[in-house]
Amino acid sequence: MTNHHQSTRGEPRVALVTCSAFPDLEDDDRLVLGPLAARGVAAEPVVWDDPAADWSAYDLVVLRSPWDYMSRRDAFVAWASSVPALVNPADVVTWNTDKRYLDQLSAAGVPTVPTTWVAPGEEWDLPADRGEYVLKPSVSAGSQDTGRYDLSDPGHRDLARAHVRRLGAAGRVTMVQPYLSAVDVAGETALLFVTGPDGLRFSHAIRKGALLTGPDLGMDGLYKPEEIAPRTATEEQLSVARRTLAAVPGGSDRLLYARVDLIPGADGDPVLVELELTEPSLFLGHGDGAADRLADAIVTHLARRPG
Repeated sequence: MTNHHQSTRGEPRVALVTCSAFPDLEDDDRLVLGPLAARGVAAEPVVWDDPAADWSAYDLVVLRSPWDYMSRRDAFVAWASSVPALVNPADVVTWNTDKRYLDQLSAAGVPTVPTTWVAPGEEWDLPADRGEYVLKPSVSAGSQDTGRYDLSDPGHRDLARAHVRRLGAAGRVTMVQPYLSAVDVAGETALLFVTGPDGLRFSHAIRKGALLTGPDLGMDGLYKPEEIAPRTATEEQLSVARRTLAAVPGGSDRLLYARVDLIPGADGDPVLVELELTEPSLFLGHGDGAADRLADAIVTHLARRPG
């Protein structure tokens, strides 16, 4: 690859954006360092809120694991808007860091988990169907502040109301979704896409086991240990994933990567639970050649930078 940056400044420099909890990157993200070096790209981790960071010194700034932004999303979005050469782009970050984007995707015809929203200060009317439900904030990651409630149980109903009040008191919007029990057997499927020469290309898929086992108690909730394994994506899952990506505002051709998380709906067909475009784990270690494909995607985006 030759471009203005390489010819005048030596090898391209790429910042891999992380947080203070992972100053040297999370283990899976480090898998891309060798492939990038082999392609003549100098990559280094940089903490997103480090005041000493000089973002203009990098030819590309790649969001990877800034996993502490959830409690200060406004600051994170403002930071993203100030960073040149950011991927995924800042407007995508703004849109994707609040899960109310699900309404927009649903309106575009993407099959999604049915979701209702409770704003701070609103009274929550419990669903007439006293089945199992998942409650979580609209700005969240990693199952934080997330709980599973059986609303046929009076104790769970009280805990669910307390969960909504707790989030509302913190100024957070609560999202309410039915718990789709097929996930207990089939798990969740994450489909990973990265840039290719002609736009986003499917890279690999993984299976995640069901995590939630009970209510969130204002601390860590109740979760099973995360179980990750490679998975072969079905044509139906790939079709839903591509429909989802086609509905991304501004087009998916600007994206470096995308992760589409699907679970079986009530009828067994795949439905979207989340579209991860900001800081998803890419599970590079679970797909043959995945780290090389991500490195190639980064090189492709470097080549797109103005010369």
